[in-house]
Amino acid sequence: MVMLTTFDLDHYVYAALSAGASGFLLKDVTPEQLVAAVRTVRAGDALLAPTITRRLVERFARTSTASASLHRDLAALTPREFDVLRLLAEGLSNAELAARLHLSETTVKTHVSRILTKLSLRDRAQAVVVAYETGLVSPRSSL
Repeated sequence: MVMLTTFDLDHYVYAALSAGASGFLLKDVTPEQLVAAVRTVRAGDALLAPTITRRLVERFARTSTASASLHRDLAALTPREFDVLRLLAEGLSNAELAARLHLSETTVKTHVSRILTKLSLRDRAQAVVVAYETGLVSPRSSL
């Protein structure tokens, strides 16, 4: 599901993600961007408007270590899956992950699928949140 709204407000983003949305865009997107977003979400990936991404990352990055420990046990992941999750949390696409890790795109998709399964996650957006909440990655000032 892709949420399309005129309101760039955090509580709308969080409500949409909680309700199961895998995409959240503002109504100022071009028709081409909207079509691409629908295709991205249909393919199983997640998508957030760029203006929302930084706020989302900052909010979850401030999560205390106590609440982070309530989340999934990342010990179930292999070293390669850790690498994939770190890069996924940086916003890389499957093609970009494949190039960075010198893997095929099919292998990357397999790793992403296994990460989602092992951590009982619905999609890439949830994986990014878990990566930040657990401290696996932290925001950079360049975001």
